[in-house]
Amino acid sequence: MKCDLSRYNNSWYKPGRNVAVRSMWFITNALFFINPLNPSSSLKVFLMRLFGAKIGKGVVIKPGVNIKYPWNIVIGNYTWIGENVWIDSLATVSTGSNCCISQGAIVVTGNHNYNDKHFGLMVKPVIIEDGAWLGAKSVVAPGVTVATHSVLALNSVAMRSTKPYTIYRGNPAIEVKKRNIT
Repeated sequence: MKCDLSRYNNSWYKPGRNVAVRSMWFITNALFFINPLNPSSSLKVFLMRLFGAKIGKGVVIKPGVNIKYPWNIVIGNYTWIGENVWIDSLATVSTGSNCCISQGAIVVTGNHNYNDKHFGLMVKPVIIEDGAWLGAKSVVAPGVTVATHSVLALNSVAMRSTKPYTIYRGNPAIEVKKRNIT
């Protein structure tokens, strides 16, 4: 059997808003989020809420952030989202409070079935619990829960859910030691 992308069909997937709202978000995302010339975190929080995101207080969103669908995002209090983060929110992405998503990190909720000859789309939510830290250029795969106060180290890939208060490193990320917050 060979892969046949000419028959790819993701018509079952519903992005949650009509084409007009998605188009307005696309323009807003390009002008105010991806654009590194806009340093205003409070404006970004306001715009995300306007498009349906549920965001707590004290959230910081740095320049260069790319967000697929804000209506699929829940962010707890005092969470930081660093420069050039990509949140591919085809499904829900929820973060607890006091989380840090560092520069260049990628949170992915969609992927393709490589065993399907038509490369079918698969989507699963991602949960980032209170106090978790995604290191710079780390990647979180669809369906993963990053447990409370766990750490995904620099350039690591979480393909499976993590344990609380544990540090993970590598590709795929493996447990390396406990996190002791003093």
